[in-house]
Amino acid sequence: MSTPLQTIYKDTVVPALKAEFGFTSIMEVPKIEKVTINVGYGRHHKDKAFIENVEATLKSITGQQPVHNVSKKSISNFKIREGVPVGASVTLRGETMYEFLYRLIHLTLPRVRDFQGISPKSFDKQGNYTLGFKDNLAFPEITGDASDKFHGLEIVITTSATTLDQGKALLTHLGFPFKK
Repeated sequence: MSTPLQTIYKDTVVPALKAEFGFTSIMEVPKIEKVTINVGYGRHHKDKAFIENVEATLKSITGQQPVHNVSKKSISNFKIREGVPVGASVTLRGETMYEFLYRLIHLTLPRVRDFQGISPKSFDKQGNYTLGFKDNLAFPEITGDASDKFHGLEIVITTSATTLDQGKALLTHLGFPFKK
């Protein structure tokens, strides 16, 4: 069973990218490998209620239990010791990834206040895209009663593209609303 975004990718995006970049095989066409959702709570690492709120938010948005990330080294200016939990992340692959991206494009991004499109400057050299949210209220899974403890999050879309142009073309054909 494939999701609507997977169907769009197979039926329209693959032939369009194959023609646009002159690929000879469909295996050369870039695809989305994984989506990682990160939340940093470094300054709130002692607040158990905030950490539980972050866990519940990530679990309701993605449907998966988040993994807690710990600091790799001590930094005295940030009052962080080595091994202290500083964030949580979820990695999505396969059908759940495509379902999440479909909801992101069609439900979440239109709910962002004063939305004019996402910035095309957030690509790296390999065609991966990073998107940040200042608050988690844009997601329809978050109810209004959880708005007393809102936090930001970052979404990293990792592609198999080898250049920035290929990654941008892939996300544009999938329907990501970039600024003109």
